[in-house]
Parts: sequence; structure tokens; C-alpha cells
Amino acid sequence: MRVIVLIKATAESEAGIMPSSELLEAMGNYNQELIDAGIMRGGEGIRPSSEGKRVAFDGAGRTVTDGPFPAVSELVAGFWLWEVRDMDEALEWVRRGPNPMPGPSKIEIRPLYETADFAEVMTPEQMEQEERLREDMEGR
Repeated sequence: MRVIVLIKATAESEAGIMPSSELLEAMGNYNQELIDAGIMRGGEGIRPSSEGKRVAFDGAGRTVTDGPFPAVSELVAGFWLWEVRDMDEALEWVRRGPNPMPGPSKIEIRPLYETADFAEVMTPEQMEQEERLREDMEGR
């Protein structure tokens, strides 16, 4: 199963405070463990919301809001994409990792939808298109 592991933002990450070299080394070593285990498919840190924009959709309308965004605890400061057996394995890997922030932090693990999850609502043509899109992404 594929999961996204979300590193929740903190006041420090939203302020743009960079991690220490010790934390970067620990995270680099952890990422190497994930890669060596065949778990990690991707991952990045995300810049503070002050550098971002939100687009609200309402029918055909679009409203753009510049960051920063409130509710720091609801924002994301980084992510990993992992391929794991199940949620238990994902949880085991998160518990093994270093704290991704200098102080208290939270990580959220969420399973990703797979094409098969939409089988009841997608036409065969849509299923084929989705598979082609995935193959195209992987080939780039």
C-alpha cells in the first residue's frame, strides 16, 4: 500500500527557521534507511505558507489568497511517499525516525487511493486512462 507521511508544521518551520546540521544528518541517515528498505518513493520539505497561495473553488469561480495561512498546526512542512505492507509497517517506520523538528512535532500517516478503489465509479476507458497516466509519470 502507498501512504503519504505528512510532517506537520510548527511555529518554527512557519517562521522559516532552518533545521540544525545535526537534524539534517539524522534525517539524511533515516531517508537512506527508508531507501535501502525499498520503502521511500519520494519526499521533500515544504517552504513556509508565507511563500504560498491558496486557491478557493466555488463552481466556475476562483479566489486566490496569499499566505501566510492561519492554524499552523493544520499546515504541512514536509512529506514522504512510502510503499509499505500496511499501516502497521508505516507506523513502525515513523516511530523509528528522528523527530523532524527541533521541538515537539506531529506526523500524520494517510493511505493513498489506488486506481482499483474507483472501480465502481470509473468507466473502463477512465481506468485505462488512469493506468496510462501512471505509466507516463513513472517513465519520466
